[in-house]
Amino acid sequence: MKRIGARGVLRSVLCAAATAGLVLTGPVVAHATPSPGSVETQIDKQWNELEPVIEDYNDVHGKLLKLQKQQKQLNKTLAPLQKQVDAAMTDVRGLAADAYMQGPPSTIGAILSGKPTGLTEKLSLLEQLASKRTASIQGVVKLRDKYATDKEKVDALASEISTRDTDLKTKKSAIEKEITSLQKLRIKAYGASGASDGPFKTGPCPVDYTNDKGGRAAQRACDLIGKPYVFGSEGPNSYDCSGLTKEAWAAVGVHLEHYTKDQWGSGKSVSRSELQPGDLVFYYSDVHHVAIYIGGGMVVHAPHTGDHVRMATIDRGPIAGYRRPG
Repeated sequence: MKRIGARGVLRSVLCAAATAGLVLTGPVVAHATPSPGSVETQIDKQWNELEPVIEDYNDVHGKLLKLQKQQKQLNKTLAPLQKQVDAAMTDVRGLAADAYMQGPPSTIGAILSGKPTGLTEKLSLLEQLASKRTASIQGVVKLRDKYATDKEKVDALASEISTRDTDLKTKKSAIEKEITSLQKLRIKAYGASGASDGPFKTGPCPVDYTNDKGGRAAQRACDLIGKPYVFGSEGPNSYDCSGLTKEAWAAVGVHLEHYTKDQWGSGKSVSRSELQPGDLVFYYSDVHHVAIYIGGGMVVHAPHTGDHVRMATIDRGPIAGYRRPG
């Protein structure tokens, strides 16, 4: 058997390595971790695609909850009305049967005497008695029918909204997967906390103090700084962007829907030069993000998943406009 020398062995190893695609020219170079800036750019891009879906879910789910509440209220209203109608109609049927068999006391003698025309008159009397009693419950019947018609409309709309809600729940699952992916990018860029650079509160909050409704709403938003962002949430332990502004204005007795487009449509339009603490600042052409102005060119907002309610400069993104609630 032919012996293979040391050089032959080395040559064989090198050939095998080349065949396997291995490079033995130096240590393996690891891929560089993306910079925080590039990760934030990627997160912002993906989040601006996700947030409109979140706001749609807030809108549709809120409408569904209201419709379900209306259904319960209508059922509670209809049940006793239907019982009244059923009881009255049973009474009419019983009275009619007695009248047919016996006739009222004032006419029994006439019916038995053979003078009346018999069955025809009995039936006429029956109709009169039934008509009088039926007239006495017409109001109840009319009211019942009105509520029944209202309920049919609510049921039809609830069915339609429920289908949309189910569709958005499916999208919600997809959103949660995207959120997980985004959070991993944040952790990679910022460490285990997943938080952006800098403190949540960067100075006095509100920057400008006013003791009107807007100022107190701004103060409420400031009090919530540090709370985690959770999409679809309106407190008390977490918030999304429109959930935060809803809570801030609710603290001064002003109701806002948990939906950026509704909040955009419900307030008074103001210019940038007219901004006061408490005014809402909307971002992007489809107004899918909202913040609350606190003075000094600063806002408080709930940015996106993995982050927290925080102060930021008003020019954190493209501004669509400004609204003043109340």
